[in-house]
Amino acid sequence: MSKRLCASVTSAKAQQGMMLLEALIALVIFSMGILALVGLQASMLSNTSNAKYRADASYVAQQRIGQIWADSDNAINYLENQTAIPTLLPNGKRTVTQPDLNQFQVTVTWQAPGEAEAHNVVMNASIVRVLSN
Repeated sequence: MSKRLCASVTSAKAQQGMMLLEALIALVIFSMGILALVGLQASMLSNTSNAKYRADASYVAQQRIGQIWADSDNAINYLENQTAIPTLLPNGKRTVTQPDLNQFQVTVTWQAPGEAEAHNVVMNASIVRVLSN
């Protein structure tokens, strides 16, 4: 009987620390999952900000095209080069050109905080003045 008891004690000593090791491995796996979720959250926040800037830039360009359409007699007065619009977009600039007769191109550029590259939205519009009879 002492042989069996001795084998049981030897087996128990061999198992010491296994529960601690399992707990540490589980903690590492859990920590990696939490870090992945934090990274995903940061990526989603960045993409949301970029989408908002794109929507705002489209709105600014459409607004300028609408002003030109509404005042087509004075459309030439709306041409501008790198006009600053920092209240609407970070480091925002708006350019309106007339590449061809009755063609207008509005370019809105911005640079998001913390990013090295600038982004832009370009919209083209054909604006023809209608003469009344």
